[in-house]
Amino acid sequence: MPYILALDQGTTSSRAIVFSGDGSIKAIAQKEFTQIFPRAGWVEHDPNEIWASQIGVAIEAMGRAALTSADIAAIGITNQRETTVVWDRATGEPLYNAIVWQDRRTAEFCERLKADGAGALVQRKTGLLIDAYFSASKIRWILEHVDGARARAEAGQLAFGTIDTWLIWKLTGGREHVTDVSNASRTMLFDIHTLQWDSELLSLFGVPASMLPAVRPSSGVIGETSTSLGIGQVPIAGVAGDQQSALFGQMCRTPGMSKNTYGTGCFLLQNIGTTPTPSRNQLVTTVAWQIDGRTEYALEGSVFIGGAVVQWLRDGLGLIRTAADVEALALSVPDNGGVYFVPAFAGLGAPHWDPFARGTIVGLTRGTTAGHIARAALESIAFQVADLLDAMAADCGIPATELRVDGGAAANNTLMQIQADLLGVSVVRPAVTETTALGAAYLAGLGVGFWTSVDDLTDQWQVDRRFQPAMAPAPARALRQRWSEAVGRSKSWEPGSSVS
Repeated sequence: MPYILALDQGTTSSRAIVFSGDGSIKAIAQKEFTQIFPRAGWVEHDPNEIWASQIGVAIEAMGRAALTSADIAAIGITNQRETTVVWDRATGEPLYNAIVWQDRRTAEFCERLKADGAGALVQRKTGLLIDAYFSASKIRWILEHVDGARARAEAGQLAFGTIDTWLIWKLTGGREHVTDVSNASRTMLFDIHTLQWDSELLSLFGVPASMLPAVRPSSGVIGETSTSLGIGQVPIAGVAGDQQSALFGQMCRTPGMSKNTYGTGCFLLQNIGTTPTPSRNQLVTTVAWQIDGRTEYALEGSVFIGGAVVQWLRDGLGLIRTAADVEALALSVPDNGGVYFVPAFAGLGAPHWDPFARGTIVGLTRGTTAGHIARAALESIAFQVADLLDAMAADCGIPATELRVDGGAAANNTLMQIQADLLGVSVVRPAVTETTALGAAYLAGLGVGFWTSVDDLTDQWQVDRRFQPAMAPAPARALRQRWSEAVGRSKSWEPGSSVS
């Protein structure tokens, strides 16, 4: 029986998962890689370390499943989005570290663009709000700050890619410089109506068109792996940014269906069908996927720091030994004790979009314990998601009836119950929570005929647990009101610095 290999390249780790035809997991491998923080607000990765970790776990997962390349029908790729790599076309060597989606170094430049009135143009064409989060200003920064980079780019010697593009380049031995529509839509250089790179946006950000990858559908063969890698010659047949991939893996195929992924950040997406309706509530409109010539779109709200707040409790404060320990610590107290934690370590994403907000803990007293901090940290994740769902309901006019959830922190029962209580609707966790990788596997399998239709896949989606609200509406509203006050205290804390 053949299998699908999904490569899930995330912000803190690279993973590879082998899926069977019924959508179950045959084998999994994962490896964390280095997080680089050169200055306050800067976040980088080593592109070569990303590649080494990703190919390493791919080989490891195949080995654990006792499979050869002959057993793999196709490879699907899903990836941290917006993270920007620029490399030399001749040597394949990166010019600079990958600038991660969390990085805020271009915030001042983005603020100037908004002040100059570019916001309406950018949102109309891309569905995005001008922010350092997206790729365009990161490319510009590399071209402006790496010696000789701009001249080399204008001479056609440099290639840009988000992480999917970088992996495909490496997997195919440099033969393919491509991305898919979902990742392209996160660059702030791509017109989501025409599905083309836009010359006006390229000029606005000073990015030569020669740097850009070709744009392909999310499902369909785009290349084959190089036989020199140790995984054989396997078709690469599915690509999608991690959040769009999770939306597909959750089978949110009908307009109005929503999912939230609890990863390093939190990402709430709602399927809005085939019309890219702009948001009126500080959300972004993005390409969800393109399959068989049909392009579907989603509304998205992004929380920059979700599960990463638990990593900070572990690595920054030393309050817990493992991320899983946070649940027991949070349950050591009956409530947050009046403590509210706004984890704006990298500014605030939707619906606030404040790049100069910073992390804030308010309500501390002599009676505050580590348990209260842990509880407030978990609640901060749920509060941020609740804010997004409110904005989404205001945009589409459809009140939520349930929220499908996935990602590492979705395994935390306490967090899921808090989420249901704050939202007042059921939170549904699927039997397979690796929906980001599963979505990529589904796209790849459809691309080679491993699965014949999307309808077949819908029947595979099953519920593990449904969390029902257990808190009355009034206390939930009171908690959210205090949270909003805490968010107000975190805003505009960092004055910013001049960025050329």
